[in-house]
Amino acid sequence: MAEEMEMINQLADIANKLRIHSIEMTTQAKSGHPTSCMSFAEIMSVLFFHVMKYSISNPKHPSSDRFILSKGHAAPVLYATWAEAGLIPFDELKRLRKIDSLLEGHPTPRLNFIDIATGSLGQGLGVGCGMAYCGKYFDKSSYRIYCVMGDGECSEGSVWEAVEFAVTYKLDNLVVIVDVNRLGQSQKAPLEYNLEQHEARFSAFGFSSIVVDGHDIAALINAFDIAASTKDKPTALICKTLKGKGFPDIENKLDWHGKPLGEKTQAALETIKSLIKNPGPHGIKPLQFVDDAPIVDLSNVRLSEPPKYSLGDQVPTRKAFGDALVKLGKTCDRVLSLDG
Repeated sequence: MAEEMEMINQLADIANKLRIHSIEMTTQAKSGHPTSCMSFAEIMSVLFFHVMKYSISNPKHPSSDRFILSKGHAAPVLYATWAEAGLIPFDELKRLRKIDSLLEGHPTPRLNFIDIATGSLGQGLGVGCGMAYCGKYFDKSSYRIYCVMGDGECSEGSVWEAVEFAVTYKLDNLVVIVDVNRLGQSQKAPLEYNLEQHEARFSAFGFSSIVVDGHDIAALINAFDIAASTKDKPTALICKTLKGKGFPDIENKLDWHGKPLGEKTQAALETIKSLIKNPGPHGIKPLQFVDDAPIVDLSNVRLSEPPKYSLGDQVPTRKAFGDALVKLGKTCDRVLSLDG
């Protein structure tokens, strides 16, 4: 019990450090979304320092778990997480959004720990489904996929197309985390804190859906444990959170979306620092993954034979496209065509 409490305290400290980094970065840049970062700091702490299996030296190792921040405007907390993990120097965080910095306002694959660019809301889960499908049916590997979305983002139709795909193909290696912080860019999100409605929507499609306090570390750990043991269906964690969590002056209040804290920065930092029990290094290392993903070489994907059309032939584009896919498939077993 004492060890469990120590672990929870460590993860709580990391969450608050992530808030501090996010505030400092966006204040320095005079731009960014600190309150959107602050709402899911505990989720990031539990995921990266208790749940996910990955490599610091090789973040894109084929057997590592995948993470997608679909609400890409909250990129600062993702950069802060990788800094706490030991990949990014802490000084580099202060260069957020500088013209010569890789730490852009939204994540991009220029960074060695980012698989896809996000920020166009509603796109991340579809990519996550592709990763999960590949992991389950092609790689037949143990890696898992975690995708964090915003509650307002769930208004995008593409989200529900991806949800249907995930259920159809029984993607039990996929976990969707919905950060229900109630507040959008300029007004309240459509469902506000109607967590039961969020849960009902995912359940109606066939997800295993769990409603959880997104700031309760023990509850998050339990929810991720349930997700890991769920078979033949994906899991959605519906996490109730507070936008701007940690600083009462802005917590759960409108008109703070996409704004650095400005003159409130110092007070916010002092308040959150007072919550940290161990301000020093946390010493937590990522969990070791099972190295069971195949090595895939896509450097020599080519047509098995050249086109055989004659000058003047009238060929429908769909037939030419299909012919090319067949020829590519003969030289590479990773070519996949989905016909809706």
